[in-house]
Amino acid sequence: MKNELIEKIFADTAYVRTGGSADELRAAEYLKSTCEELGLDAHLESFEVDMATIKTAVLTVDGREIPCKGYLCAGSGEVEAPIYYLTDDDKYSMSLCRGKIVIFDGYLGAWKYRDMLENGALGFISYSGNANYADREIDHRELRSYVSEGNKIPGVNINAKDAIQIINSDAKIAKITLEQDEYKGNSQNVIVDVKGERDEQIIFTAHYDTTSLSQGAYDNMSGCIGLISMAEYFSKNKPSYSMRFIFCGSEERGLLGSKAYCASHEEELKNAVLLINLDMIGTIMGKFIACATSEMQLVHYISYLGNELGFQVRPYQGVYSSDSTPFADKGVPAVSFARAANGDVATIHNSYDTLALMKTSHMQKDIEFITAFASRMANAVNCPVSREIPDNMKESLDEYLLRKRKKG
Repeated sequence: MKNELIEKIFADTAYVRTGGSADELRAAEYLKSTCEELGLDAHLESFEVDMATIKTAVLTVDGREIPCKGYLCAGSGEVEAPIYYLTDDDKYSMSLCRGKIVIFDGYLGAWKYRDMLENGALGFISYSGNANYADREIDHRELRSYVSEGNKIPGVNINAKDAIQIINSDAKIAKITLEQDEYKGNSQNVIVDVKGERDEQIIFTAHYDTTSLSQGAYDNMSGCIGLISMAEYFSKNKPSYSMRFIFCGSEERGLLGSKAYCASHEEELKNAVLLINLDMIGTIMGKFIACATSEMQLVHYISYLGNELGFQVRPYQGVYSSDSTPFADKGVPAVSFARAANGDVATIHNSYDTLALMKTSHMQKDIEFITAFASRMANAVNCPVSREIPDNMKESLDEYLLRKRKKG
């Protein structure tokens, strides 16, 4: 792919495109038309997603209003109660949630939320942003359905600077007022097929949606550009194995696009021999990694290939928090490639994720290596990756997909 096209795609998609929104659909249609201009057949496949429109979201602390954004899909209601700062998830700390509005660090994980509910929390406050940044951005977060399991209490998200002030001032009473309309909407995957000599498939994925503040150049239009480049390459260099390229929608909302695809194409997945996922490549800074949810032999293979081609890569076995995971859960061995950069030089999920983080020559090198790996897999007499998920990875998948609580 020429540098000019890479830069054009980044520029043309430099806008927020959250899952289920009109701008996500706009991006999907853009990816489809871009593929078609390169001679590729592409189509959209829609799936249902939970949506919400916030009408009122107000947080007051000791009578002072704090800028906030209401949690999408967290229901409507009003609650006033003492503030409790939850710093740990042990039984004693959780027991102090009763009758409180709980403020906590990090994301709203499923086990944390369920433990808060079980221990009688009445509402919750999370925070995002950085205390040292000049901005006062607030991410628009949601209470995901698989987290709430239908049990909803009102919640808001605030900026980190205000969270610090609340705790530092020993604030006593908080009041949350949340009103929203909740409904069903649609997101979509963009699908491109490259027919090989066999019916068996290698599947490629990359998500194209963003969080509520981000233009998503690094996370993850970079991966989408990689998919477009490989789809074009293999359309001109016919592989032995057939290939399906899936640009996944609503990944940032809980891997919804890849989960929807796996649910509606489960029978077809029996023909899938390998899943290759691209999530964040081509940054100026960062080391190149490969996370394999598969047998260890694939980790060793990628390491050897890096040495053969003179490309620095750090492969390891694990479960990657991206669209590779639902496929691995269906028994398809998966590998996710990424150029993992420190948040101080390439932060994501905020307004700093722009073209300024990217380096075109790194994009080209990353795509070249992934294409070389894919070509070896696609033209092997038999795909060398065993089509089974080891027991340790099955356990990790159970933990990631909330079927089992992580030990410790």
